[in-house]
Formats: sequence, C-alpha cells, structure tokens
Amino acid sequence: MASAPTVGRLGRSLAYGAAVFLSALFVAPFLWTLLTAVKTEAETIAYPPVFWPETWHWENFVTAWTKLPFNTFLANSVVVVVLSTIGQLLSSSLVAFGFARFRFRGRDALFIVLLASMMIPWDVKMIPLYMEFNYLGWINTLKPLIVPAWFGEAFFIFLLRQYIMTVPMEIDEAARMDGANAWQIYWRIHLPLMLPALVLVGTFHFMNAWNDYLGPLIFLNDQTKYTLTLGLAMFKGLHEQDTVSIAAVTIVLCLPPLVLFFFAQRYIMDGSIGSAVKG
Repeated sequence: MASAPTVGRLGRSLAYGAAVFLSALFVAPFLWTLLTAVKTEAETIAYPPVFWPETWHWENFVTAWTKLPFNTFLANSVVVVVLSTIGQLLSSSLVAFGFARFRFRGRDALFIVLLASMMIPWDVKMIPLYMEFNYLGWINTLKPLIVPAWFGEAFFIFLLRQYIMTVPMEIDEAARMDGANAWQIYWRIHLPLMLPALVLVGTFHFMNAWNDYLGPLIFLNDQTKYTLTLGLAMFKGLHEQDTVSIAAVTIVLCLPPLVLFFFAQRYIMDGSIGSAVKG
C-alpha cells in the first residue's frame, strides 16, 4: 500500500501536469498567431502546414501597421478606452456607494431592477441605441462609445456595492462626527478603500472597450473614426484576406491587455475576493 507522502507527491504531480497541459492549450493560439505573423504569405497557405518559419520576418509588423492608418486607429481607441474607463469608474462607484450606504424607499426594488437589466442582451438594445444616437447626431462620432460608460454598468455597480458593504459602518459614522458630508465620505474614504475593486472594474472595462468590434461597426462610418478592431477587419476582403497582416496586428492588439493584466493581477484577486465576501 502506498504511503501518504507518496500519494501526496503523486497528487501534486498530477495537478502540476494538468496545469501545464491547460496552460499550453491557452498559449497555443497566441503562439501560432505569433509564428504566422513572421511567416511569408506562401508559408501561411502551404500544405502540409508549416509550423516553424524558415526565416523570421519581423518586418511584417511594420509592414502591416503601415498598410492602413493604424496610428489614427490607435489614437481613436486610446481616446475611447481612456475616457470611457474614467467614466465607468466614477459613475459605477458613485452609484454603488449610494446603494450601499443610503437608505431610501424602494432602494432594494430599484437595485433588483438594475440587476435585471444585465439580462437584456446587446442584440435587443442595438437598434434603440442606434435610433437614440442618430437623433442626438452622434452617429459617426466616438460619443456612442464613450458617453454610455458615464452612466455606469449594472455588473460593475454590483461588484463595487458588494465591496463597499465589507467596509464597517463605524468608519462612516466616525467621519460624520468629524464633520464630513456624504461626498467627502465617498471621495476621501471609500474611493481609496475601493482601489482593488476599482482596478478590477477598470481592467474588465478596458478589455471590453479595447476589444469592442460591434459597437464601432454600428456607430462609425468614416475611416478616420475607426478603432483598431475595425482597422484589423479591413484586412479581410470579400475574396481574399491578408493573413500575415491580420496575425501581426492581432499580436500588437493583444499586448496592452496582457501588460495591464500582468501588473493588475494582484489587485484583481483582492477585488474579486472582497466583492464576494458579503452578499
């Protein structure tokens, strides 16, 4: 009969092996895209498929980036992501603070309605939003991609509310005894305390806004207003597609979210745990 230490080592080895296998599954698409980006066009369509390129053509990244005005696309994406993320953090945290700390008639019912709005799919909201933005004259501008974030999002409000509810009420009461009003309590006390949860919300919204394709596709018509995702789609034509350029720009587009997640992962874990502590 195997001893307990042997069984423990075997279990850890199996767990590590499963972790390595699953990690390889997630890394494989990124690695294949990177290898495709440095191949020649002939190697991408060769049969049997060429896994390792004969020569690494790093100039493909520069060539792909300069084929279309990606500097303009990048500027548009940065404007959308930065402004919408700021708006999302401020609006969602402020609404979450109101639901967590203020008591008013119908608060719980209103919060349930807010949560229920998460079940409305984008397909249902797409046409009404287009009609609304068209009436406001915002079509073919970046406003439809920025302004809605300044009104909060139900899921982020829920996360931040749960995080605020883990903060003892005694902190608010002590601040009120010192003469602080509701805004000062929110701005000077809860906002700094919410930093892990705010990083979590900011990271999620950044990735959603950075990777958003359907929104820009619907609301933008002029190429000078395109974001990076729309610019990437321009490499795919009706009868042919530039596979090497698509792979090269895709790698570039993946880098900012990866870097952000690498530096924010500690705060993301703290925010996730804190948001799940109290229901």
